Amino acid sequence: MKSLLALLLLTTCLQAVDPIAAFTPGARILFQGDSITDGNRGRSADPNHILGHGYAFIIAAKFGEALADRDLTFLNRGISGNTVLDLEKRWQKDTLDLKPDILSILIGVNDKGKGVPMDQYEQVYDKLLTSTRAAFPNIKLVLCEPFVVNHLAKTPANGSPNADIVQRQAIVAGLAKKHGAALVHFQKALDEACRRAPAMHWIWDDVHPTYSGHQVLADEWVRVAREFWK
Repeated sequence: MKSLLALLLLTTCLQAVDPIAAFTPGARILFQGDSITDGNRGRSADPNHILGHGYAFIIAAKFGEALADRDLTFLNRGISGNTVLDLEKRWQKDTLDLKPDILSILIGVNDKGKGVPMDQYEQVYDKLLTSTRAAFPNIKLVLCEPFVVNHLAKTPANGSPNADIVQRQAIVAGLAKKHGAALVHFQKALDEACRRAPAMHWIWDDVHPTYSGHQVLADEWVRVAREFWK
């Protein structure tokens, strides 16, 4: 009986820390984007605040502990208010110069808010991915779709209530296919979460997740990355 209990406990522990194949020893994992990724991160080397308080922090905390022997480095260069045009301006310094092995990008909601045309959004995003792949042919890319959730909704939605965001989601999906990237459907994950609790539990202003919402994003990111790189 004790042996069976020990086996069950071991199995549970192994499931809790099931590694992601892409997190190879010494890998550098960079999260890039806008305020949702920024998470009010610190701008110094202080490791207590450097990753912010969002999904990037949750992922880094979990795997930084679980895979401590792999010496992983997690980086966050999200900046609040950024569009894809802002990413372009700082791509060399905040992406290429950091030499990531895994690059995760979430960008688009500010492009909607600031009226970046769809064709420009796609062209610039494509250019950034192309230049990154040229610099690092073996880089692993994770593209996260932008999302909007009506935080006052009383019933679950099936997709974004905003037509602009739906178009940008389609563009990101196309770019993921073109560049061989893992595609994370944040919208669907949040929609499904809203079947368990009201939207306000997960997101507080249609755009920015609550702490519970960030856990949803982190879980979906991990699920997709683990499945994409088996």
